[in-house]
Amino acid sequence: MTITRRQILTGATALAATAAFQPAFAARKTVIKLGLDLASDHPTTVNLNAAAAKMKDATKGEVTLQVFPSSQLGNDTHMLSNLRSGAMQMMAIGDNILATLVPSAAIDNIGFAFKSPEMAWGALDGKVGEMVRADIDKAGLHAMPRIWDEGFRQITSSTKQILTPEDLHGFKIRVPPSPISLALFQALGAAATTINIAELYTALQTHVVDGQENPLGNIETQKFYQVQKYCSITNHMWVGYWLLMNGQFWASLPEAHKKVVSDTFDAQALQQRKDNQKLDSSLEAKLKGQGLEFATPDTTPFQKALTQSGFYKTWKDKFGAPLWAALESVTGQLA
Repeated sequence: MTITRRQILTGATALAATAAFQPAFAARKTVIKLGLDLASDHPTTVNLNAAAAKMKDATKGEVTLQVFPSSQLGNDTHMLSNLRSGAMQMMAIGDNILATLVPSAAIDNIGFAFKSPEMAWGALDGKVGEMVRADIDKAGLHAMPRIWDEGFRQITSSTKQILTPEDLHGFKIRVPPSPISLALFQALGAAATTINIAELYTALQTHVVDGQENPLGNIETQKFYQVQKYCSITNHMWVGYWLLMNGQFWASLPEAHKKVVSDTFDAQALQQRKDNQKLDSSLEAKLKGQGLEFATPDTTPFQKALTQSGFYKTWKDKFGAPLWAALESVTGQLA
């Protein structure tokens, strides 16, 4: 069968007419699955869901952020492995746990370094954060510019109040799978062991460990008050939450989507910090009502014990002079 020039032109005209009523190019859809170990009602999770709604609105549905709290996608160690391999697109992770892969991420976990959350945020929004993010990039991951707030960590126990460094000697305490957390409590003489938070409640309930340390927000949302009796307000370590994306996945995103994702997370970080601190300041009274007994020990002896054990010198050498100097430019001399 012979196709004439007229037929070709007629067909082309029909196709053009049809195309006029169809999108010239289907919009790129970006789906981001984000896992974290915190409960669904924690301020971090709530603000991640708020960020998801804003991204969807800003891109008219082109960017979908799906948030999976309470270790639904695995514990932190498992999620970090999947993030690196590309099996996951994104996760929120405490800097103390991230330090198993990026050692410099633990710089803001130095014992008793910060006097306030605002001091910690200033360090991480400034030179300290810039240096840590550069190291995160080298590990094949991409960090959102602003760190989120997990807060100061406090010590709880089922057996006794922790008032002095001597009270920690031989005390069975859980710490997260974090080298600096383990080192800090070992330096204070505790029998510290690492357990992922998904298994912590059961470990406390069965007395695998007698105590743990976490921000008040985690103590409340994870219901640790049900299996602990005492809480010491030590503020021994500040922990931030990095929002991390697989580096190759980030690089593959359209520039417009990158901007919306980064800008939205950064704006939401400011709200999350406020919400987390608001929760933290309200929780002592609430937890007292739930049976937890509070004490506020003098932390000077704890700091002195860390100095005498060589904790500060060891970690200064590990982090290196430039990063340590950036930290002390905010905190003042630590040891």
